[in-house]
Amino acid sequence: LTVSNLLNIARQSAVSIVLAVGMTLVIISGGIDLSVGSLLGLSTCTGCFLVMALGINLWLGILIALGVGTSMGAVNGLVIAKGRIPDFIATLGMMSVARGLALLVTGGLPVAGLPSQITWFGIGNLYKIPVPIILAALVSLAGWMILGYTKLGRCNYAIGGNKEAARNAGINVDMCKIKIYAIMGFFCAIAGLIETGRIYSANGLMGEGLELEAIAAVVIGGTNLFGGAGGVFGSVIGALIMGVLSNGLHLLNVSAFWHRYIVGLIIIIVVVIDQLRRRKVLKE
Repeated sequence: LTVSNLLNIARQSAVSIVLAVGMTLVIISGGIDLSVGSLLGLSTCTGCFLVMALGINLWLGILIALGVGTSMGAVNGLVIAKGRIPDFIATLGMMSVARGLALLVTGGLPVAGLPSQITWFGIGNLYKIPVPIILAALVSLAGWMILGYTKLGRCNYAIGGNKEAARNAGINVDMCKIKIYAIMGFFCAIAGLIETGRIYSANGLMGEGLELEAIAAVVIGGTNLFGGAGGVFGSVIGALIMGVLSNGLHLLNVSAFWHRYIVGLIIIIVVVIDQLRRRKVLKE
């Protein structure tokens, strides 16, 4: 692995890192978000469509994309918290809703011809450092600070450890859930910005399958899939491991179809190991 190859892996892993950081916050709270890939696609397609169809300023389009991602994430949290619907079911529904909206917005066609400045987010450099890596690092730092240095982070761990105990302790569980899912949505929009800059277009199928990539990175990084324990930097390492794996398969000319198989297998193996470990601890 050369320095150039390592930088390329980090650049290619930037989207996964951003999503994994958000997924870490969600999973620590005892939840899961299956809609992240669809929210990435919807937020990006909405912003890009408005830029091309209405001729609005690119930066306004980016702000709209960030707003769409954040608001849809908040809707996830609202449905889960106030509707008392399991995270899995609520976000599974949102996955379909957001994907359908993304395809409706674009008419099922790619949104091309975007202002060239958008490519800066995907392939640009700032002081010789790839912009996607900088954005991934900033998101990782933000996630680390939220978990370690804010009331929201402390409440998040408490809710993941024991939701009812947290509620009895006076923690506003519902508001915490809404905020965490809103942050997840915001990170989805950032990931979409990076992906759009990389491929210089947007389409309704963007981000498909990335929810499993994010979950795999989180569980590889050591976050408890059942909530209450974990950290951001473990998930970043997990995302980079996934990037190295993908890069290795590519260098070996292995079919890309194997990648999805391996991702699913990794999730199953890690969850089984975690469950066995938990049972052993309970017996002791």
